[in-house]
Amino acid sequence: MNISYKWLKEYVDFDLEPQDLAAALTSTGLEVGSVEEVETIRGGLKGLFVGKVLTCEEHPNSDHLHVTTVDLGKGEPQQIVCGAANIAAGQKVIVADLGCVLYDGDDSFTIKRSKLRGVESLGMICAEDEIGVGTSHDGIIVLPEDTQVGMPAAEYYQLDSDWLIEIDITANRADALSHYGVARDLYAWLKQNGYETSLHRPDCDKFVVDNNDLPIEVKIENPDACRRYACLSITDCEVKESPQWLKDRLNVIGVRPINNIVDITNYVMMAYGQPMHCFDADMVTGRQIIVKDKNEGKKFITLDGEEHTLGEHDLAICNAEEPMCIAGVFGGKGSGTYENTRNVVLESAYFHPTWIRKSARRHGLSTDSSFRFERGIDPNGTIYALKQAAILCKELADGKVSMEVCDVYPTKMEGFPVRLNYEYTDRLIGKQLGADTIKSIATSLEMEIVKEDAEGLDLIVPPYRVDVKRPCDVIEDILRIYGYNNVEIPTELKSSLTIAEEADKNFHREDIVSEQLVGAGFNEILNNSLTAQAYYEGTELNAYPWEQTVKIMNPLSSDLGVMRQTLLFGGLESIRRNVNRKAQNLRFFEVGNTYRYEQDKWSEESPIKAYRQEYHLALWITGKRVQGSWAHADEESTFYELKANVENILRRVGMAQNGLVAETSQNNIFDKGMELKTRGGKTIVEMGILSHKLLKKMDIAQAVFYADVNWTELRKAIRKNKLQFQEISKYPSVSRDLALLLDSNIEFAQIEEIARQTEKILLKKVELFDVYEGKNLPEGKKSYAVNFILQDETKTLNDKAIDAIMQKLIKNITTKLGAELR
Repeated sequence: MNISYKWLKEYVDFDLEPQDLAAALTSTGLEVGSVEEVETIRGGLKGLFVGKVLTCEEHPNSDHLHVTTVDLGKGEPQQIVCGAANIAAGQKVIVADLGCVLYDGDDSFTIKRSKLRGVESLGMICAEDEIGVGTSHDGIIVLPEDTQVGMPAAEYYQLDSDWLIEIDITANRADALSHYGVARDLYAWLKQNGYETSLHRPDCDKFVVDNNDLPIEVKIENPDACRRYACLSITDCEVKESPQWLKDRLNVIGVRPINNIVDITNYVMMAYGQPMHCFDADMVTGRQIIVKDKNEGKKFITLDGEEHTLGEHDLAICNAEEPMCIAGVFGGKGSGTYENTRNVVLESAYFHPTWIRKSARRHGLSTDSSFRFERGIDPNGTIYALKQAAILCKELADGKVSMEVCDVYPTKMEGFPVRLNYEYTDRLIGKQLGADTIKSIATSLEMEIVKEDAEGLDLIVPPYRVDVKRPCDVIEDILRIYGYNNVEIPTELKSSLTIAEEADKNFHREDIVSEQLVGAGFNEILNNSLTAQAYYEGTELNAYPWEQTVKIMNPLSSDLGVMRQTLLFGGLESIRRNVNRKAQNLRFFEVGNTYRYEQDKWSEESPIKAYRQEYHLALWITGKRVQGSWAHADEESTFYELKANVENILRRVGMAQNGLVAETSQNNIFDKGMELKTRGGKTIVEMGILSHKLLKKMDIAQAVFYADVNWTELRKAIRKNKLQFQEISKYPSVSRDLALLLDSNIEFAQIEEIARQTEKILLKKVELFDVYEGKNLPEGKKSYAVNFILQDETKTLNDKAIDAIMQKLIKNITTKLGAELR
């Protein structure tokens, strides 16, 4: 928010220097980002003086140049060569002295000693456009005869610089988005700090209705979206360039002047915080303004010439036939105010912040008006702003007010009642301020005291203070005006003795795994928990159904419309971004929460039970494992690299792999994938190669290997799987191999499960070391070569015991799986 130092002084009396003013505003919570001197004319006319032409002669080597001597009031006259046709002896002129810098748009040049056609020139006699005081270049400026020689040009033109104060307004302080809003806070601060000051706002005594020639009827069809709508018609306006004072006001704060009518509405908004709009009254067909939504499908061209299609929930200001404006956001080109406009309708309204925010986001528009409406303005300031604008229209455009104020205000918006307790105030601030100080600050901030007793105050907070609705909010307001630095640090520290709780072991494990992955060449990524609904809505992903998505109310955009069910898509977005920037060999991991909604668990007594939050660890590997060099050939990443990293994680956190069951994953995000489950059926890990269809949808052309570790379930499994010390056996282990012929659909995990159920004590390890499919095997068959490790911790196994165990293994495997020994 840009504030003009001079403009601010019109509303509150103060003598602070700009830098001191900035410090005062910052102390009240209106943090000043910068303070910059602004000149109405670039350069401030520095180095320009009034001179008198003493002599003027023809240039000896030119038919259009003149050689003059000019008195600048500083001793010897200066010789200046001038090419203006209207130059003559005895004139008072504006002279750019040596060293003066003149500006032409973004370019500049310095006046130096020079020779023109062989004659020395020690300055420049200037025209209007050369110094920025006008646009004429017909000749040099000729001043009145009584003008004092040597007077600085800035003094002659009464040029006065201003100061631009840039304030970083926080989202909750919509009341400070105007000069008067800032003046309110400054007034309270000045009063609290003992300055003689007063706050004044121009009255509306000059507002008079001239006739009733152009009455306008207003109808609000959606009073929830439009809480108040007021308008006035102004006839016989002359739309023209604004006077210099108004253009200067707007230019200083960075608002581009357009014409007097539009500039008036911008001026009122920047002065009092009320966004306004002006319509060409001839475009208000039927002399009727209708505020409504449900304009879906209608085409609308905004003032910038862009076409927009209105949606069902776009609030629009319409005439009897069509929309004229997207309410609170952007006006329409067809109903704008142009040079040929003679009659206008001024709008001053209060729109609900949520409706304006959604429309602005939906159409990708952001304006000064929408910025204010989205945050909440003063609903009771609309008529004041409307009358101020009407007064200016009469003064600057010679218009006539041609109707009584039309004000449709279905339900009056009152202030916020707050009970403020003195004892609570002192306790929260940490200092006893006293009732008089509290009352003084509250009233200076325009809070109304409706009741006072020994314990505290009953206050009515103005409705424009949308951020002050609770006692703690009022106390914060009082403290920022009183001054945080005025609350002394106590000499004694009063504190309760607390004992630090034991650190959560789960986070310790997470740190260990993170360090392990970083050591293995992974980079950690962190993505937003809000994600695009397009990843779930209308897709065929069986593991992440749209019905289980947690939707966001009033999302900023559809790209942030839902909570993520999985970490997958955030990682793929990171991969796509990197691959598009030629970083193709990637290893990423992320830890974070995922969210689901389970309708069958919802109940009126406990609706929160329908929402499930789980902690996950995800890994992505893509590109080359080894980049080709003189020592190595290129080596592509494989699924087994991913699997090895997952197994290392499980091993590191103490999860024995033989406590998990491997199965083929049915999750269709994978072309090929597997799951690791507990024997109780809880999925701990899903991993595999992501489907080509999914990657194509994400615009990724290279293979990606992905693993999803359900950290929540892993924590539970680890608690049940306590680590125990086990001495290395002094008795030898025995290795036996079996070659099995099986159906092609049989998985090794089934063999391992049967083997471990068959021999739970002596069987230490089951490993698959060869798979064969092809020649010399029946169709639909494959061959597994499986290694079994047997060991007794108490004695050496003999052949008889070993053979008995192997026979049981063979029998159960062949019986249950239909396998044959090869």
